[in-house]
Amino acid sequence: MKKGKSVTRVETVERDFAAVLGIITTHRARALMEVNAEMTSAYWEIGAFLSPRIHSGSWNTAVVGRLADYIKRNQPELRGYGKSNLYAMAAFYDTYSSEEFAECARSNIPKIPELANHFFQPAAGKSSAQDRMGSYIFQPVAGKFLPQVLLLTTFTNLVLIANHCHDAQEMLFYIVHAHRERLTKRELMASLEHDAYASLLGGDKKNYSKKLREVHPSAPVVLKDRAFLDYLALPERHKEATLRREIIAHIRDFILEMGKDFLFVDQEYTLPVGGEDFRADLLFFHRGLQCLVAFELKTRKFRPSDLGQLEFYLEALDRDVKKENENPSIGIILCREANRIVVEYAMSRAMSPVMVAQYKRMLIPKEVLQRTFEEYLALPHPPAKQS
Repeated sequence: MKKGKSVTRVETVERDFAAVLGIITTHRARALMEVNAEMTSAYWEIGAFLSPRIHSGSWNTAVVGRLADYIKRNQPELRGYGKSNLYAMAAFYDTYSSEEFAECARSNIPKIPELANHFFQPAAGKSSAQDRMGSYIFQPVAGKFLPQVLLLTTFTNLVLIANHCHDAQEMLFYIVHAHRERLTKRELMASLEHDAYASLLGGDKKNYSKKLREVHPSAPVVLKDRAFLDYLALPERHKEATLRREIIAHIRDFILEMGKDFLFVDQEYTLPVGGEDFRADLLFFHRGLQCLVAFELKTRKFRPSDLGQLEFYLEALDRDVKKENENPSIGIILCREANRIVVEYAMSRAMSPVMVAQYKRMLIPKEVLQRTFEEYLALPHPPAKQS
């Protein structure tokens, strides 16, 4: 009896310890957000100060260089205020204070749930969240108003986005994407180079089954239907075994390409059914969707018969592998080529949460991207990941 009580006390103490750790983690995350917000505001003010002087010609390269030397001489402990960084701050201000970005932010920021949750405080006399939000979309800072969406990611990421994007909508997408996926500079660079904007938002999404949309409504803007595998350096003609082996050898790059929430489980994952062994090419777990994801690799054009094999694997996963607290498993056929009409016909009859993805680049019309942009912005903010 005493032993049982002792175990109970230990469990209670462990829960209490976990609660304290949770408090530390939560406030640490908030502190980092506040530091980032202050630094971004400082860079905005510096950019607002420098921009008109640089553009009018009253401050040339020599003067900006003398400013960098002055800062270093008077505050030697400060880092990040060299001449090139000062010019970056001016360019940062010019880009995000433009009328184009301001209008894009004004019309889209109210649709981003995490901004309401993290950055807005109730204003006196305001009765609705929409009314409160309208007052906080832009924060008064030196020069033009600072769009609050810029506080979602780091200054380094914001500069990278400004240098690689073609319009305000694309910039806004990558800001939110970098925030939701907690992207580092290197990871964001990979997303920009591989055009995550087009991969996640483009297309008419007829390569997703009806069941996938029902079970995982956010899947079309979470799971990429175009993968860039140029880092594998595959020969023009290659076998599925070669493709799988190269993916495993570069598994981190593959996960970064498909989405950070993927956790690798195994390759050629064995599924015993009726005394026979079947093997799924690649098996992952997706933290955001809370489900197993099976990949079937095809180095040829997609065939409708490929779905039967994949749906069989999903049935085995859900019956014998999936845990009770997890959502139904998803199947992805990653193929080299797919006929859009054939895929649409196949998806219309698919009874499982499945999709077809391709590992080759496809250009997406701008008007198609706009149709799914708001849907992406309105996705619920994911729970914070503990560090």
